Amino acid sequence: MATPYILSETPWKTVRDTRYEIAVLPWGATEAHNYHLPFGTDTIETVYIANASAQKAWEKGIRVVTLPAIPLGVNTSQMDIYMTMNLNPSTQFSILTDILDNLKQHGICKFVVLNGHGGNDFKTMIRELQPKYPDIFICQLNWYEAAPLDQFFEEKGDHANEMETSIMMHITPGLVLPLDEAGEGKARQPKFSARKEGWVWFPRAWTRVTEDTGIGNPKKATAAKGQQYLEVITDKIANFFLELSATSQEDLYE
Repeated sequence: MATPYILSETPWKTVRDTRYEIAVLPWGATEAHNYHLPFGTDTIETVYIANASAQKAWEKGIRVVTLPAIPLGVNTSQMDIYMTMNLNPSTQFSILTDILDNLKQHGICKFVVLNGHGGNDFKTMIRELQPKYPDIFICQLNWYEAAPLDQFFEEKGDHANEMETSIMMHITPGLVLPLDEAGEGKARQPKFSARKEGWVWFPRAWTRVTEDTGIGNPKKATAAKGQQYLEVITDKIANFFLELSATSQEDLYE
């Protein structure tokens, strides 16, 4: 099956004759995900979602292309967990700058950072980069915020939880250990009420918060839940690509 919307799978013969308008950069992480999910969970999920969304948009005539994923994210508060891989925000900024230089050279004017890791935050970087690349629309898209999780999943949590486990059970079941081997994802809460209410923030010291590295009980996860959730969010993301394609830089606001 031809996949001209996935750059790494497309030959020069096809790329040469295709005028892409939207470039999507999947950005994940490499970190522990409870006992049952692989270290590359965030990247695996994000690549799947980027490609599936791009395919749906491509089939509607939108010339969107997914770039090779960045598999390392900001994990500064998890470095006491063996083999966690960290990429500092300053390094991410340099990578984004180089990628934008490439896109400018190739005439791509719309760029989406499709983020799949809660420790990544590109907002301040985009604020600094946008004035330097006025001809390129730049945005961050957190796929895990595209639809309310409580419409699909029973358990809360935000790391190796029911949602992530269900996704992985659907897209890469061979990489998911049996759920009876998973920890319960219990997480200690901060003492400060302001942190709980969300108006004070500081990073979680991961190994002080959770014993199994998970936050959220995965035990009720199913592949069917993952499939249903993915269908909804990839539809929504594809529709955003359609809107983005139809909207010029001069016409972003109603």
